[in-house]
Amino acid sequence: MSQHPSDPYRAPQTAPSAGSLPWRDMRDTTRGPFTTALTSQRPQQSLELAQRYELLNRLGVPPVANEDFDDLARDMAEKAGFLYGFVNLFLEEQTFIGLHQPPADSGYVIVGRTMSRDHGWCPEVMARKKALPLHDVHASPRFSGNAVVDAVGIRSYFGAPLIHDSGTVLGTVCVIDPEMRPLAEARPLRDIVIDASAQVMDHITRAPVR
Repeated sequence: MSQHPSDPYRAPQTAPSAGSLPWRDMRDTTRGPFTTALTSQRPQQSLELAQRYELLNRLGVPPVANEDFDDLARDMAEKAGFLYGFVNLFLEEQTFIGLHQPPADSGYVIVGRTMSRDHGWCPEVMARKKALPLHDVHASPRFSGNAVVDAVGIRSYFGAPLIHDSGTVLGTVCVIDPEMRPLAEARPLRDIVIDASAQVMDHITRAPVR
């Protein structure tokens, strides 16, 4: 992996400070040696993170905001009828290279491009490596207590993993909304995010390999 100072695949040397909301603006991902950022990670997490960076580097996909992924996030959210949609790389932070959300003057919470690895429900999708349909996050105590619930009042979440053919899980796609959904809608909504994950991985793997 390149160690050039402008290498976009290197991790930040210092962790960003927490704000009042779980989301933050996209941080500079070009500072500090990659190995330094891994020292605070548990061994398995460090290995998985290194594998993600290596694969993104090899595929030529920088972990930064991208209009194509924004479009994919918007399409997914609109098909599902959700306010927010994300294409999320699971790096030092959850990094939203694709993002769709309500307009700034809508009265809804406006989110940033990064979020702690511990917040939301995408960490569960990463661990299970399959889609997670939550038509009502309060239906299970396991998923009810969450920083995203507290900050935004989210009631429904549907997410699916981004899994490369090599087996490396790069991140997730997901939609969230402050309104719960009927249980009868859970399967078609799950299918929408699964289809979106396939579209994102097709886009990623069509990027020029270096």
